[in-house]
This record gives sequence, C-alpha cells and structure tokens, in this order.
Amino acid sequence: MKYLEKLFALAFLIIFLNSCGVSKSIHNRPDVSGYDATIPEKIKINDSTFVAGDNFLLKNKQGQWELYVEGNPLQIGEITGSLTQDLMQKQEAIFFNKVEDLVPSKTQQYLLRKFLAWYNRKMYLHIPEEYKAEIYGLSQFSSSNFSEIGEPYLRLLYLHGAHDIGHAMQDLMLVGCSSFAVWGDKTVDGELLIGRNFDFYAGDDFAKEKIIAFVNPSEGHKFMSVTWGGMIGVVSGMNDQGLTVTINAGKSEIPLVAKTPISVVTREILQYASTIDEAIEIAKKREVFVSEAIFVGSAKDKKAAIIEVAPDNFGVYEVENTDELICSNHFQSEAYKNDERNLKWIEESHSMYRFERMEELISEDEKLNVADAVAILRNKKGLDDKEIGYGNEKALNQLLAHHGIVFKPESRKVWVSSNPYQLGEFVEYDLNEIFKNREGNPATKSISNAMENISEDPFVYSKAYKDYEEYRILEREVEAAIENKKTISAEKLTALQQKNPEYWKAYYLTGKYYFEKKYDAAAKIAFEKALNKEITTVPDKEKIEDYLKKLGQ
Repeated sequence: MKYLEKLFALAFLIIFLNSCGVSKSIHNRPDVSGYDATIPEKIKINDSTFVAGDNFLLKNKQGQWELYVEGNPLQIGEITGSLTQDLMQKQEAIFFNKVEDLVPSKTQQYLLRKFLAWYNRKMYLHIPEEYKAEIYGLSQFSSSNFSEIGEPYLRLLYLHGAHDIGHAMQDLMLVGCSSFAVWGDKTVDGELLIGRNFDFYAGDDFAKEKIIAFVNPSEGHKFMSVTWGGMIGVVSGMNDQGLTVTINAGKSEIPLVAKTPISVVTREILQYASTIDEAIEIAKKREVFVSEAIFVGSAKDKKAAIIEVAPDNFGVYEVENTDELICSNHFQSEAYKNDERNLKWIEESHSMYRFERMEELISEDEKLNVADAVAILRNKKGLDDKEIGYGNEKALNQLLAHHGIVFKPESRKVWVSSNPYQLGEFVEYDLNEIFKNREGNPATKSISNAMENISEDPFVYSKAYKDYEEYRILEREVEAAIENKKTISAEKLTALQQKNPEYWKAYYLTGKYYFEKKYDAAAKIAFEKALNKEITTVPDKEKIEDYLKKLGQ
C-alpha cells in the first residue's frame, strides 16, 4: 500500500473516530427551521439516470457521474443526498474498511478518539451556517451501518477536514498538485487558460466514482466542481462568473486545533466571489489550520493569482509583465519570503522540480490551446525530457491523479479528465448552456459537449502502461513483505525493477528487502542503482545513503 494511501486512511480514522467522543452539547445540529425542506421525489430512469424534479444524476459514456442540483442549502443537501445516496454510502464503506485495516485495535481507536475529540472541538465554529445546513441535509441519506462511530451529521461534517487533518497531523504532503495559467499573448485566442492536476491518491476505489457537480444555489453564484459522494467542499471548480478555484497544499506546522477546512473556504469563494479581490477578502476572513495555496483564475480580471494561507500568515502572489502563473506546492509571495518551513520545503521536496518542469513545457509553445494544456498535465517525463520512471512525484503526471482539469473562464468552459488518472478523455462542459433555462428540463443524457472533448492519451494502450499497472501491484506486495517480515521471491524483485526500470523506488525497495534479510551484497547493488536514478526528495536520497553507510559503503 502506498504511503499516501496509508496517510489518507489514517486521516479518515482521525476524522470519523473523533465523532463518537465529541460532546454533543457543543455540536448541536444546525438550525434549519428557516429553510423550506420540500424536495421532489427521486425517480429512477435506469441504473445510470435519476431525476428529482429539475435535478438529476446521470453517468456519461466516459463512466463519470454528472449531477445537477438547485435550491436553498437544506434542499441542495437533501436532493444531493437523495440522488447520490449509493455513491455516498459506498465512499463511507471504503473509508471505514481502510480504518479497520490500519488500526484494528479497539484500545488504540479509543485513545485516538479521545485525543481528537479535543483536537476538533472548535471546527464547527468555523464553518458557515449554510454549509452546515447543507451537510445536515446530505447526512439524512448517509449510511446507518456506522452508528457506533458517530451520528451521520458529525461524520460528514468532519469528512470535510480530511485533507487538512491528514496534512496537519502527519506534517506531510498528502497532495502534490500542479497548476498553471496562461493568458494574453501566451494563448491562441488571448483568453485565460488554466490547467491543474489534483494528485490526491486515496486508493483506486476512491477515484472510481467521481462526480462532476453543477450547483444552482438560492444565494450566490452558480458553479461546477469535481467532487465525490458526501463532499460539498471544493477542490477544483468554476462559477458562472468565470471565477475558478483549485487548491495546492503547502508545508505546514502541526496546529493545536482544527478550524476552517480549506475546501469549505474555496466553496465559499466559488459561490460568492466574481473577482480576485473578492476571493481575497473571503479568504482573509476565514481561519485555516494548514498551509494552502488557493489558485484563483478570473474572467473579469483576465488573469490568475495565488492566495497563500496559513494559520499564522497570509500572502497574495501575482505576476507582472508576464502572461503566465505557475503553482506547485511551495509559496511565492513576499509574506513567505523568509518562512523557514517553506524555504526548507523548496530545497528538499519535489515541488520546485515540478515548478521548473511546468516552466519548461509552457515555454515550448509560443501560444497554448486546450489540447496543449492537457498535454502538459499528462506529461510523464522529468526536466529536459528525462525518463524518471512512471509514478515519480517529480513528474507532472504521477499516474495517481484523482482528476486533471482545464478551464477557459472567459468562455465559461471546462474540460474534466476521465479514468484512468488523467489519461482518459477530457470531457468538455459549457456552463452557459448547462445553467440556461433549466426549469422543467431535467437531463436524461450527458450534458457534456462531446464535439470539443480531448481524446484519451494513447499511452493507455501501450506496453509501458500495462507494465506500470503490474508494477503498482508488485510494489504493494513488496512493501507488505518488508513491513510484515515475509519472504518474497527473487523473481518478483527482478520483475519489480523490470516493469518500471527508470524509477528509483523499485531499486530502493529491493535494497531495503535484501537489507532486512541481511543479504548485504545484493542490498548494496540495489541501493547503488537507486542512487543513479532521479530520486524524488532529498530525505529519500539521504535514506538510501544511510543504508549504504550501514553496509560499509
């Protein structure tokens, strides 16, 4: 199991197990008495099409769910819950299965629950009432199988801090996202063009049932986002004003208390901002508990900017005299110029490498279009087109993305990737058309504009892709053998290297296995091979060098 998957599962353990130990007196259910709770009945057309009045959920030919929902916060929550109930409950089951695998001890669960009841004691104070009402409406359709963990409302409320809590408690990166924007003379039509990979891996099952949601709230702007069952926060989205938001994790210290989940901040920006300045004002008024870069694109401003937030700092980064903006996982504004955590992260992580790779790829074309942006997001090589192995976090395409997405804010168009990773067809949606004259017009077929889709990456049909998928299985098998002190055959270790020959980790795991077995000569050979590959981070390289020192290198 990849370490990202383990950390993600632990994050959800943190979220959900704290619910049953939290004092109910400080987590009263939101007051929803002021909302009309009337919602239309859900009608099943077939296994992939459901309607409820003017609302709908359907699966497109690329295998992704498209959701349209409208109303007040409570209605949006209840209708979303009604339409996506199976998807939401499936995600809950995935999360809890991971929890049981990682922490089977009831005693450990109890102790962790007690600590995190205290840790999350004030999060509810930092979430706007309308979003608590929406989460409450959604929770009415949550699974009844996990009542021993906590009531549905609390489970879903804390789910929205998964990214933040895992990030904070581990002080590690759960996400290694890459984003860029070009405009003016750098695009074929002069319009703002934004591309981003959401490299958030939580297991293969987690990414199977993505939802492309189109939300028409009673207050604020209509918007779309790429999400999953049970999630009302936003990680990638655009509103009908042509404002886009995406999030890129930064290096954080460990906070003492949970506050506003970053996905809730970006949801508020998307729903209530139409310019970069308005987005900044919303971000300023919310207290967060991890460091995050909020990448904002604006049709009205015809450019992009980065809002850099942290528990103890705030900065805005904009460029002058250039038509491009790049963001990976370090901060660039003046406010973080002397931030020691950020400087160390730039020096030791893969963030600056990916930043420079985006610069390199953007410079290869005088002017970019949507297909060019998709090609950048799918790029699997390192600097100077170096082969660095598939799955390397120094690549823009790490072959683990939850989704890739491209925005054209001024045209109100967006392209969303389909499985696997961001290699599948990028499906085009036109917000002007989708939100136009919706009354009495529920969809019974995909609302995408297939004429402008970007074709799937031919790589999915290659031997290299097949080998990589086999490598992933072998990698988990070898990691499990090392962790559980089991024996694995030399043939499988050889296959691990052959299936992904340029990837440093294949040799590192081989060396680690042999080291644990005290096969020193074989371990030394494998570690030396790993050092000759493009290693992801400085700490990773130092670990290999430490092993070689122990072997008498």
